[in-house]
Amino acid sequence: MNKSIALLPGDGVGPEVMAEAVKVLEKIGQQFGHKFNFETGLLAGAAWEKYYNHLPEETIALCKKADAMLLGAVGGPVSAQNEPKWKDAEKNSILGLRKIFQLNVNLRPVLVNPLLADLSPLKKSIVEQGIDFIIVRELIGDVYFGEHKNEGDSAYDVMSYSKEQIEIAIRYAFEAAQLRRKKVTVVDKANVLETSRLWRRVAEEVKKDFPEITMEYMFVDNAAQQIIKNPSQFDVIATGNLFGDILSDAAAVLPGSLGLMPSASFGKEYALYEPIHGSAPDIAGQNVVNPIATILSAAMLLRFSFKLEKEAQVIEAAVNQTIQAGIRTKDIAEEHKPIGTQEMGEAIVARIEKNFCP
Repeated sequence: MNKSIALLPGDGVGPEVMAEAVKVLEKIGQQFGHKFNFETGLLAGAAWEKYYNHLPEETIALCKKADAMLLGAVGGPVSAQNEPKWKDAEKNSILGLRKIFQLNVNLRPVLVNPLLADLSPLKKSIVEQGIDFIIVRELIGDVYFGEHKNEGDSAYDVMSYSKEQIEIAIRYAFEAAQLRRKKVTVVDKANVLETSRLWRRVAEEVKKDFPEITMEYMFVDNAAQQIIKNPSQFDVIATGNLFGDILSDAAAVLPGSLGLMPSASFGKEYALYEPIHGSAPDIAGQNVVNPIATILSAAMLLRFSFKLEKEAQVIEAAVNQTIQAGIRTKDIAEEHKPIGTQEMGEAIVARIEKNFCP
């Protein structure tokens, strides 16, 4: 297989985690006889330094000709958010990519690795029930893309949805549930919002095509509680952009480190993969950030964009074996002696080479 991947390292620790993901992809290519061609584009603050633009045309063109996109992290220090380089950097770059490439759906796996169960802030009795669900979030509708207006002492942000936008996300959730435990939880606020009532109507229509799937509804406030109190009840959560943003960030604390969680965003023609963590400028360049989330994002890229399931499983198994061996970065070290970003990447590559020949 010969495929091209657009690399968008971004800011802060982004280039560091990206470098380790590339090492892993290159090793997979060697082991399985694939050729992955990498081209790097500038994004957010890194792009501003050269183009005075957070999402330059050069980067867009590079992404359009690639078979998939892999992103590191974007954004700058909190203290510098009003500087031109960083003002709206995340909004302009990430939302810009979503809009240009029509990335309709975000997939966020939430998995508490049994090897790292003690890192979870939840009670042991809750974690032992097993936490393994995914959040399917609609990505290009809702208040983020509705009309915004500030009129002095009043302001409004319009939450708007079309049937087509909702159906894409709902259908994706049902298709995902078919491959899992066959349960979809639609999260909304239908007791208040007309858009949520439309979500329920569309969900009922889509459900007819998936008779084997169990579907339930849950108000978003209750869902926020249940993700903490009883997360094992969930299989696939389907929800809107705003609610999905909040719930996925709440769920992100369950594994115990943001450095463990990958994500993917899908459109009809394009897909973007990225770790959920930020650019962490306070630790950039120190070789301490955990690259596992980006490496697992690369595994998702192989699975979903290139249909290389075995290769994706090899990466995931290598990550688990590395963790099981007590090789940990600072964020997940506990009683283990922490290693650096580069060392973690090299340890995972070594296990791919040693144990997972095709």
